[in-house]
Amino acid sequence: MNLPALQKAVWRLAPQARLTRAWELKGGISAQMTALEIEEADGRHRKMILRRPAHAEGQAASAIEREFRLLELLHKEGMPVPQPFQLDASGEIFPEPCLMMAYIEGEPNFAPRDPAAAGRQMAEQLARLHRVDGRRADLAFLPHLDPDVELKREPGGVDAALGGGRIRAALEQHRLAACPAPALLHGDFWPGNVLWRDGSIAGVIDWEDAALGDPLADAAIARLDLLWIWGREAFEAFTAAYQGLTRADFARLPGWDLRAALRLIRLAGADLPGWAAFFAPCGRGDITEQTIRDGLAFFIAQALERLEENK
Repeated sequence: MNLPALQKAVWRLAPQARLTRAWELKGGISAQMTALEIEEADGRHRKMILRRPAHAEGQAASAIEREFRLLELLHKEGMPVPQPFQLDASGEIFPEPCLMMAYIEGEPNFAPRDPAAAGRQMAEQLARLHRVDGRRADLAFLPHLDPDVELKREPGGVDAALGGGRIRAALEQHRLAACPAPALLHGDFWPGNVLWRDGSIAGVIDWEDAALGDPLADAAIARLDLLWIWGREAFEAFTAAYQGLTRADFARLPGWDLRAALRLIRLAGADLPGWAAFFAPCGRGDITEQTIRDGLAFFIAQALERLEENK
């Protein structure tokens, strides 16, 4: 950990402040997250987060700049997101742009006492986000989600074994029409990006994949991850609550479910044991390669069945 560089980053934000503690936050893949505790000139202490993309080049740097602008907008609207303080793209302290933002007291919950109730809270939060109209001029800096981005990728080595071939064949026969009412999407709304405190959602983090598009794209990703992490009860409660809170055309959901399944196959398929191992320190040794496979298989089957019913 480069403490002198971290102190310089703090001085950019608060010239008289002193860095008193720094620690790395685990779990990030595309960005390095460092928690900082500083002492202000008046003796007050506060915490913040320094977020840096894992790679300095091009796309990752642009994503963190977009994330800063979006957090500014969402924080002003009262959404539970980290307040952004400063974006440093000078390259003078770190080679990549770095985002300084508020520290939210809370943590991900991978084993809620009441999965159904937690699933409903997740649905309420996502529905609130999706009420932000994606056609607003101040969101024009965000990319538009390509519904077929997963179909355009080359299948990986485990694609067929996990059901990718069936998914691709089905989606080729059932093309999605353009979304009539694009919304603001988080892009990766899953339990790992939701912070909880005292049984309630305290914050939603990691907005680097935010985009404009069909709100059911977000809902499908959440449904799949809730299914294999929190279980069938949470999956069903989330779905029912979300459907009751939105006007989304649920006839389009099976197509997005299948796209979410392709996404998980791409991200985790080659290392399911590694994904399962991530949850062991979180008290979820019951999540295994086989349980992830079983959850994914159930999710694909229900989506294919409903796709046929909607023909």
